[in-house]
Amino acid sequence: MSLERILGLFLRYTYVYRRSWIRVLEFVFWPVMDLLVWGYLTLFLSNAEKSISSPFQFLIGAMILWDVLYRTQLGITVSFLEDVWSKNLINLLVTPLTIQEFFTAIFLVGIFKSLLILGLLGFLAALFYHFHLTQIGFYLLPLIGNLFLMGSACGVLTIALLLRWGQAAESLAWAIPILFQPFAAVFYPLYVLPKWIQPLSFLVPATHVFEGLRGGLQGTYSYSHLFWATFLNCCYLGFSFFLFQRFFLSAREKGLLVKIGTQ
Repeated sequence: MSLERILGLFLRYTYVYRRSWIRVLEFVFWPVMDLLVWGYLTLFLSNAEKSISSPFQFLIGAMILWDVLYRTQLGITVSFLEDVWSKNLINLLVTPLTIQEFFTAIFLVGIFKSLLILGLLGFLAALFYHFHLTQIGFYLLPLIGNLFLMGSACGVLTIALLLRWGQAAESLAWAIPILFQPFAAVFYPLYVLPKWIQPLSFLVPATHVFEGLRGGLQGTYSYSHLFWATFLNCCYLGFSFFLFQRFFLSAREKGLLVKIGTQ
């Protein structure tokens, strides 16, 4: 073994972090997100028996619905990345395909995938844990619909950032939904979070969805949560499309679309 060759490779793989803030961010991002989510979940469970009779159903329901958001976003983003990876993006851009048609298609892909996973996880939860998400009733439908909307907004935002920074930002396809997870009160109630974070969490649509889920499982239906989730989702979806339009036009003017599509 040659220590010189080993050192050379070590330096080669570490120096890439000096030129990419995205790689540096990714290096610390996942551990920090894991610590926040599991830390707040531990705080919730340590006092759960005092406040609720069956915390496990909250966790199973939250896990199933979180996957709806995550799979929607991932289905949209990866559909775009598939064209980038296969160098097919330029071929699409020279066809009569419109931006509206493109997004409609990948939205359908994301929703279709998340519905398949929702059905599978719902079946397995009923089979193995006797947990039925449908016990919430029709209140479940707007909750799922809002997760589709937030997943779509995250997907459009991710594509916009990919147009801005290219394939160097690919990790954002998996990171953006996780960025919201600790603050969206997915696995624990909003009150578990520090007081100064709670106003920020209120601005996350998923917070209202999962607060609504926990209320629904206890027989309490909060339509104010549905209103805020829908309102915020519409705002963020519009903002995501605004960023996409801006970055798309900029990339087209600078010739970056060709670079992204042939990397």
